[in-house]
Amino acid sequence: MSASTPNPIPLLFSNKFTRPTHSLSLASTPAGGGNWKGIEEEESMAIGAFVESGGGGYGGRVTPFVVLTCVVAGSGGILFGYDLGISGGVTSMDSFLKRFFPGVYRKKQDSNTSHYCQFDSELLTVFTSSLYIAGLVATLFASSVTRRYGRRTSMLIGGTVFIAGSVFGGAAVNVFMLLMNRILLGVGLGFTNQSIPLYLSEMAPPQYRGAINNGFELCISLGILFANVLNYCVVKITAGWGWRISLSMAALPAAFLTIGAIFLPETPSFIIERDGDTYKARILLQRLRGTTSVQKELDDLVAAGDLSRTVQYPFRNIFKRKYRPQLVIALLVPFFNQLTGINVMNFYAPVMFRTIGLKESASLLSSVVTRLCATSANIIAMIVVDRFGRRKLFLVGGIQMIFAQLAVGAILAAEFKDYGLMDKEYAYLVLITMCVFVAGFAWSWGPLTFLVPTEICPLEIRSAGQSIVVAVIFLMTFVIGQTFLAVLCRIKSGTFFFFAGWICLMTVFVYFFLPETKKLPMEQMEQVWRKHWFWKKIVGEEQEEKQAGKIALPSM
Repeated sequence: MSASTPNPIPLLFSNKFTRPTHSLSLASTPAGGGNWKGIEEEESMAIGAFVESGGGGYGGRVTPFVVLTCVVAGSGGILFGYDLGISGGVTSMDSFLKRFFPGVYRKKQDSNTSHYCQFDSELLTVFTSSLYIAGLVATLFASSVTRRYGRRTSMLIGGTVFIAGSVFGGAAVNVFMLLMNRILLGVGLGFTNQSIPLYLSEMAPPQYRGAINNGFELCISLGILFANVLNYCVVKITAGWGWRISLSMAALPAAFLTIGAIFLPETPSFIIERDGDTYKARILLQRLRGTTSVQKELDDLVAAGDLSRTVQYPFRNIFKRKYRPQLVIALLVPFFNQLTGINVMNFYAPVMFRTIGLKESASLLSSVVTRLCATSANIIAMIVVDRFGRRKLFLVGGIQMIFAQLAVGAILAAEFKDYGLMDKEYAYLVLITMCVFVAGFAWSWGPLTFLVPTEICPLEIRSAGQSIVVAVIFLMTFVIGQTFLAVLCRIKSGTFFFFAGWICLMTVFVYFFLPETKKLPMEQMEQVWRKHWFWKKIVGEEQEEKQAGKIALPSM
């Protein structure tokens, strides 16, 4: 930028730009759809100055220090992924079913039982989904811990409880011990899933926040992959105790996170929010950014910290009108995430592949293949998310998943009946189509579900917003885990058309209601809502009401 060229940043944040320079009427087209070209142009103008400045004018780069801290913290995603992968594989092992769920094992041997109904067991689904109710409750408590004692403290608590849960799993001799395993794992995940995305977003430079935060989803995918490979290996143990290895090995990633978290620094945001120590925050920022030019970022953090300390009840404040966009997105993005059907794949991929005729070992190997596709897509997402933006990945991934779900449903409807086996050619076609599906999820709704709600919430409600995200994920995962096998038994291949319909709805939601947020500093994110065709009506009206109150006050 030449010396004669005005800097767009001060103009963008001046009060002149809190109102649009032209009006957009939803009634301006015969269909009442609005001037969408104008909307897109306005949003592009709103964020253009940020992008050109490389992250809101902040200095710095990705340093080895920030990479190291984020790798250790992001490894907590392996805990979540490992559990998602291990439960589905273990529940497809005959030795595990015979010991704890003999009724399910007998149904599998009964040729008169529909293939769609072999695994329909309330007790089995309680084992799978009890973790998520525990996680839901834990994450609500974790919000207060994270805000008061720090992101690192929540990671330590989560990792320690997760280790205790893995001990119960490996030593289980009855269903009660299995349920204790699931509940403790859920508590651990409630703390880690609530704190880690916050930690990553607050430590990362704004221009690389998407890639670094997506590392959490990559770790989830690696956890699922590790679990699938382990299940494939231990199922070959003829003595039938391989499932004990699968359940107890959860302690390894938890131990890595717990030990690593002891040495992690707190985020600059939390340091300022807790005690206002700007000197300590400045030194940490300089180490993270690799430059001494951190004053602008520090000033924004101090302003956000001052406002955050005035908020005593974040969960109450997030329901205020000015936070309505953040609340809606924090609720709907994780809600839609689970209605893609992805956790059906994570939970029950081995079960589903066995259902369509693959043998025990082949079904576990098929799960490994789908997870390799997902992991590759996660890496692609890390590379492109800060270049192409969040909206494009949401939209492209959504369209890809719609076609994949429709294809799986059509194949099963045409070729897979209640009795008898599916031809292997069609079974492998289902496998290929599911690979397309998980890849679409892994570079869109998977990583962005944790990234977008975290980066749009200001500091004073950030912990509460992330708790809502994790609570909704756990609640919906519980509901789907508890009902999927029963629904599959009753509507059969229609299950996949059901998920395809929801993906259509969520893709429309993203197109109309989710603005682009790439490279925008989190402390300056509020400008996005003032420029959005829909949300400006809500946050703009709230500001107008405040201004009207100030004007009226002297006459009282």
